[in-house]
Amino acid sequence: GLWVNTGLLTDIARSLGRGAEGVGLYRTEVHFMMNDRFPTEEEQRVIYREHLQAFHPRPVTMRTLDIGGDKSLSYFPIEEENPFLGWRGIRVTLDHREIFIAQVRAMIKANEGIDNYLRIMLPMVTSIAEIDEAQRLISRCYREIIEEGIEVKMPDVGVMIEVPAAVYQARDIAKRVDFLSVGSNDLIQYMLAVDRNNARVAELFQEFHPAVLQALQHVATAAHSEGKPLGVCGEMAGNPSAALLLTAMGYDVLSMNATNLLMVKWALSSFSLEKAKRILNQTLKMDNAYLIKNLVDEELRKAGLGQVIRSR
Repeated sequence: GLWVNTGLLTDIARSLGRGAEGVGLYRTEVHFMMNDRFPTEEEQRVIYREHLQAFHPRPVTMRTLDIGGDKSLSYFPIEEENPFLGWRGIRVTLDHREIFIAQVRAMIKANEGIDNYLRIMLPMVTSIAEIDEAQRLISRCYREIIEEGIEVKMPDVGVMIEVPAAVYQARDIAKRVDFLSVGSNDLIQYMLAVDRNNARVAELFQEFHPAVLQALQHVATAAHSEGKPLGVCGEMAGNPSAALLLTAMGYDVLSMNATNLLMVKWALSSFSLEKAKRILNQTLKMDNAYLIKNLVDEELRKAGLGQVIRSR
């Protein structure tokens, strides 16, 4: 399925107009970044409910607060030498449980009477212990909400695979959660030790790097072996050449910015799954990112898709 990444309510009309089948990544931190204090549980519930209603009956995947790295809140400053290897994602919210609990309660309560397919996604996970702790808190929130007399379904809980540690533990993670979603931007950054916003090394940020493709294949195999759905949310999902390989690997959901939806849909509809798998098998035997990219781009060109090919 082709899903969409959202952050603001204004993203919604554009997404639905282009045929999004669901939300693969709702960046809840956008609402936090626009405020001058932490939003209350009720303020969050209202905003999440609008999102769920707008996309009903499609699935909506809400990522818990993902700050740190290059995303900061003016009212919650984090000063660090090396923010990308510091306090970010799930690390922050498990250290400040009140933030996590208020957010999870707001997400679950927002679904009351809508009964959308709500999925909660945990960012920057590097260990099984973090997942166990987060799930314990989510279960507790759910039980309390039911005890308060609110009738609502337990949401699915999934994990973002964004660091090499999570790649290698993908099967153990898949056993514990309802779905996996690869955050390709961060995964590539951490695998290749490249900050893509640094002009000096930006061209070393390679989606078609053989190690990246092998990691993605490894995660796909792990998810399939446990019978769990699997997605990618990140720039890679919105790149038609990369999307072709991801589909061949068996990624069920590609979640992208709305602007890329039609382009990716067009590219994927031009290839049979069998043909895509043949191309993937060729690339997995190769050891050079440039040659891999050229091979896939050439296949798109031959299919009459020259204008959707990315320059890098």
